[in-house]
Amino acid sequence: MNKRQLLQSTLALGLALAAPLAAVAQDKTSIKIGVTAGPHAQIFEQVKQVAEKQGLKIQVVEFGDYIQPNAALAAGDLDANSYQHLPYLDAQVKDRGYKLVRVADTVNFPIGLYSKKVKKLADLPQGAKFGIPNDPTNGGRVLLLLQAQGLIKLKEGAGLKATPLDVVSNPKKLRFVELDAAQLPRSLDDLDASAINTNFAISAGLNPKTDSIAQESAKNPYVNILVVRDADKNQPWVAKLIKVYQSPEVRQFIETQFKGSVVPAF
Repeated sequence: MNKRQLLQSTLALGLALAAPLAAVAQDKTSIKIGVTAGPHAQIFEQVKQVAEKQGLKIQVVEFGDYIQPNAALAAGDLDANSYQHLPYLDAQVKDRGYKLVRVADTVNFPIGLYSKKVKKLADLPQGAKFGIPNDPTNGGRVLLLLQAQGLIKLKEGAGLKATPLDVVSNPKKLRFVELDAAQLPRSLDDLDASAINTNFAISAGLNPKTDSIAQESAKNPYVNILVVRDADKNQPWVAKLIKVYQSPEVRQFIETQFKGSVVPAF
């Protein structure tokens, strides 16, 4: 064997050995998960306890908005996140080019409408100020809910990406105030009513079952999901994380802790 053949053989052997070592390296025993404050964080503290028994350590990182968890995951600062539904992820992937994918369903948060000034939607005055999330999918989701409640009518085909510009009938002349979803609970005193995502409602001390004046059906397309980078979706730690999240212990915690305001989707 000449020197060139020897070098090629050595390189081939090195690559062959490196491949399984790289695969083993990806089977992590410690991961970092991004969540929003409130129920997602509470649930993941329970997931963390179950995961430790399975040899998987989880560091939970809380965020105060919907933008940063995906940015942090795409940048490699997180291994996964758990806070969003698929329509929101799809919009983020399209708008920002993130290579992120859904790997499992987690929970469903039927969105609620809240008011400190009226007891039912029919009592809203003319020109009432109505708060809605300013992100495209949740804003459209609320407008669809208001349409289902008979308060407005949207133009044909507006769908989930509807904005206040798509409202073609508004008998009460509602004035839509678009705010970051996390700000809506704190702005409730200044509004006649507001839609508030359940995770932020619970964090603000609101009970979706007893405090909302209207609520989305639990049978809706906005199931929350567990998200990872596309390159990681087949890694062993991802399968382990999914199994832990969807375990009987975590299901029991969700059902006991939230009493129907947060619904397991697995």
